[in-house]
Amino acid sequence: MTVPTRETAVPVSGHAAVDAPSRLALTIGSIGVVYGDIGTSPLYAFRVAVKAAVGDGPITDDAVLGVLSLILWSLTITVTIKYVLILLRADNNGEGGTLSLTALAARVLGRRTAVLFTLGMIGAAMFYGDSVITPAISVLSAVEGLELAIPAFGHAVLPLTVLILIALFAVQSRGTARVAAFFGPVMVVWFLTVAGVGIPHLLDNPRVFAAVNPFYGIAFLAYHGEIGLVTLGFVFLAVTGGEALYADLGHFGRKPIQTAWFGLVFPALVLNYFAQGSLVLADPAAIESPFYQLFPSIVLVPVVVLATVATVIASQAVITGAYSVTRQAIQLGLIPRLAILHTSETHEGQIYIPRAKTALLLGVLLLVAIFRTSNALASAYGVAVTTTMVVDGLLGFIVIWKFWGWRPWTAAAMMMPLIFVDATFLSSNLLKLVDGAWAPLALGAAIVLLVLTWRRGTMLLLLKTRQNEVPLDTLVKSLEKKPPHVVPGTAVFLTSDPSSAPTALLHNLKHNKILHEHNVVLTITTADTPRVPDDERIRMTQVSRLFAKVEIRFGFMETPNIPRALAIARKQGWQFDIMSTSFYLSRRSLKPSAHSGMPGWQDRLFIGLARSASDASDFFQIPTGRVVEVGTQLTI
Repeated sequence: MTVPTRETAVPVSGHAAVDAPSRLALTIGSIGVVYGDIGTSPLYAFRVAVKAAVGDGPITDDAVLGVLSLILWSLTITVTIKYVLILLRADNNGEGGTLSLTALAARVLGRRTAVLFTLGMIGAAMFYGDSVITPAISVLSAVEGLELAIPAFGHAVLPLTVLILIALFAVQSRGTARVAAFFGPVMVVWFLTVAGVGIPHLLDNPRVFAAVNPFYGIAFLAYHGEIGLVTLGFVFLAVTGGEALYADLGHFGRKPIQTAWFGLVFPALVLNYFAQGSLVLADPAAIESPFYQLFPSIVLVPVVVLATVATVIASQAVITGAYSVTRQAIQLGLIPRLAILHTSETHEGQIYIPRAKTALLLGVLLLVAIFRTSNALASAYGVAVTTTMVVDGLLGFIVIWKFWGWRPWTAAAMMMPLIFVDATFLSSNLLKLVDGAWAPLALGAAIVLLVLTWRRGTMLLLLKTRQNEVPLDTLVKSLEKKPPHVVPGTAVFLTSDPSSAPTALLHNLKHNKILHEHNVVLTITTADTPRVPDDERIRMTQVSRLFAKVEIRFGFMETPNIPRALAIARKQGWQFDIMSTSFYLSRRSLKPSAHSGMPGWQDRLFIGLARSASDASDFFQIPTGRVVEVGTQLTI
């Protein structure tokens, strides 16, 4: 039984080892991006959990200590042990996240099974649910502090929240490159503030330290039955964002993320939660706003401003994560092509996807309009994250067993208790289904439906296209016997099936009756690794004097750029010149069919998705002046 020991602490731009100053910068950066979500949980997690524990009754010491104990040990087991100590080591060439873990599991198993596909799809769908709920509840809970600081401004909480959220999404097109440098320092100030304000209040009621004993949490669950399980669902709010530790692995590396957690984030969170518990034990009325009541009234307004900035940072982190997951899903063929814009000339990972931004903003504003308060929205939170965590645990078991080389029962002995804890959290969150947990489930189900429709439709379309295709080898032999008029230059025909003659090639021969002196049948494939080295990107096969097959491989974290990739082929002897090359693309016009293999409504949904896809020339970054599009009509 061996454990990988390779270092994964890498800068954004590469995978080389980093020196101490760079690691410090990465550590501070991780505090701003990785820990924004979990770092703002003290604004609402303890309050809503205790209120759920007591219902309409009075605040009791057992409820406060039970909730505190559950929060402490949830942070310890779910975040520290599962993510910080275990899953951060299960990287896919330095990258983390559910889809990355799915690709790694498929690689070690040698195939992408239906189970792996389903797990990855569900995990990605639920991540979008988290990306919608986090900005809504985080900003709303921060702005609600205005009611305590300036009661007359209570009516302005909702409009101000909407304005902040709209402003946040409005600046997405400018990129995060300029403001990201401030995320880390601001969140360092935030964690120092929540820790510093907590220390004096620990002695408000010293009995709070008894919550370190896990007995209080276990006893609360054992003696309160369904109420205890419902409370556990709200306790989970304290660990939401824990999955971001793994999702952002590729941006900062394992060591900086671990250093930030143990050196600042974890101690600050524990100090603040215990301070809130001590305050409520001393003054039960403080449960209405225990976080803000830790501060003197004279500094409440600056604290509300700091909290709002912290929640905006937390929101930006999950929005950026949603862009990253969207790009991975596009590359893996789970959703149609969407326009991907780069917002930084130096950092390839900083991207902006307009349609994803619009969808997220509409979802966030809809949630704010429906739930209106952070207390109400808390019921909707948790289901998405717990589902993602269960998926991560199951995929992690496969990787530890197959990739690390552990015996299956040893891997199970380590991971199954953690998966059981996550499953318990999931079941407790499902109890809030009527109160709001339906929201992320509905969003996740909609995304799963879109993915399944797209995958099924593309498969049916491929099968139908192949029925009318001519084998490439057959066509090449036929053209050698009776060659058409040959013109100078290079023609590149994009296809997903290199064994068959591309439709655009056949139409060019049929209508123009010419053939270029160099014809390239080009296939784009996505590897199960985040990035592909340049020396492995191009595979060329000479079919005949006039024809060659070229395969270009991109990692699922890369944005395809065909001209740049083809330039690499010069090292393999192909004198590629973009100015003498024409790219032939097929533009399909789809019509619904009565016998497509899908219901009529799903046919129409697939056609709508296909029409919404970005042009292949834009997606693959082919100069529009070098593109020739050939139209075809198909029924599906």
